[in-house]
Amino acid sequence: MKVGVIGLGSMGMGTALNLLRKGHVVTGCEVRAEAREAFAAEGGTVVSAPDELPGDIEAVIVFVINAAQTEAVLFGERGCLRHLRPGGVILCCATVAPEAARSLGKRIEESGFLMLDSPVSGGSVGARGGTMTVMASGSDTAFAKAAPVLEAISTKVWRLGTEIGVGSTVKMVNQLLAGVHIATAAEALALGVRAGADPETLYKVISESAGSSWMWQNRVPHILEGDDTPHSAVNIFVKDLGIVLDQARALTFPLPMAAAAHQLFLAAAANGQGFKDDAFVIRVWQALAGINLPSKSQDDGSDGSGKALGIA
Repeated sequence: MKVGVIGLGSMGMGTALNLLRKGHVVTGCEVRAEAREAFAAEGGTVVSAPDELPGDIEAVIVFVINAAQTEAVLFGERGCLRHLRPGGVILCCATVAPEAARSLGKRIEESGFLMLDSPVSGGSVGARGGTMTVMASGSDTAFAKAAPVLEAISTKVWRLGTEIGVGSTVKMVNQLLAGVHIATAAEALALGVRAGADPETLYKVISESAGSSWMWQNRVPHILEGDDTPHSAVNIFVKDLGIVLDQARALTFPLPMAAAAHQLFLAAAANGQGFKDDAFVIRVWQALAGINLPSKSQDDGSDGSGKALGIA
């Protein structure tokens, strides 16, 4: 299948490489030259703007940051839709507010294309391995058109009905839980370290106990390895929990746990950690309490106190 992937970040790059490996004809679109070069080196075709995608693309997967960027790459001055052959399917994978998804769906369908409101979960590892979970809503025709892509990029596709916006609603709830669980895992580990527990032992014990969670088991190893390479960045949860809270306000619905977690991710971003792995929201507690955390390299000039990271 001829597929365009707009956005070759951690998720988009993994998805594009996985599709390429599984025999699809893939054109990646990315403004950053280094990402284009990396994908081209793997045998993919690359363009620097959405309106440069081949006109006979059958499916476009949009992996940008938010609704505004999704709208720009589809309908903006250099948007792709006016240059593509009508009838293709657009998979909108960014986490956006449900109302934004509905607005995009209306415009996409009016332009002669099909849309799947199809946010994903699984991070860069899942994207590269084709093991993502897709939370999708859209017409039966859109699902049928997108079937080869969905089969290649995921191990689980949740068909959530025909109404655009339902996929984004479910992803919003997922992000509420994911953000709170990451923040709570970091808080718990930080408390244990401050109280004198060995972090490796603490991780193993909690992983086999009732207090464990998927995020504890997935994210705490990043902290223990001192590796803040962003598989999913702090800034993602600044954005996504912001969407959650905006939706809650519109519904007059209190979300005290999500609000607290959002403040912690904001604090981490303000501390300069926005582009670091989201597990490193723990550096909020490192800055506040002066706890020692493992460092990636013992000779990087850091004693684990955080001072080499610009944390006083």
